[in-house]
Amino acid sequence: MFDKMMLCDEGFENVVENGETTGFSLLARLPYYRGLGLSMIEDITIAIDGEQVKREDVRFSVRGRSWTLDEMETVYDDRWNFGEKAKVTVLRAGGLAQGGHEVEIAVRMRVSYLPFVPTTKTRRELQLAA
Repeated sequence: MFDKMMLCDEGFENVVENGETTGFSLLARLPYYRGLGLSMIEDITIAIDGEQVKREDVRFSVRGRSWTLDEMETVYDDRWNFGEKAKVTVLRAGGLAQGGHEVEIAVRMRVSYLPFVPTTKTRRELQLAA
């Protein structure tokens, strides 16, 4: 149900640091009706134009703090709140070309009362800001 709201139309852009394009970022919402502690987010996978991004190249940021996905496994004092837009950054030298890109995101989360680990996924074209 929340899969259609995961990817945000705004915030899809290249990341430039010290004049060098180091990757790209997008905004995403948690596909769950309640917030979750960051340690309960088991994985976030990104594919761009059909190419899967390596886990070690993904960074997650909320409220000015950032983590690798491995670091998030031990973050017990912060959470991803319902409706909150998190920035997901992908390290990729040169970033992406301007224009439309097929973006797929999947979030695997651990929910204490579920007897399985749900993964919610969505895909659609986003326009890279100039």
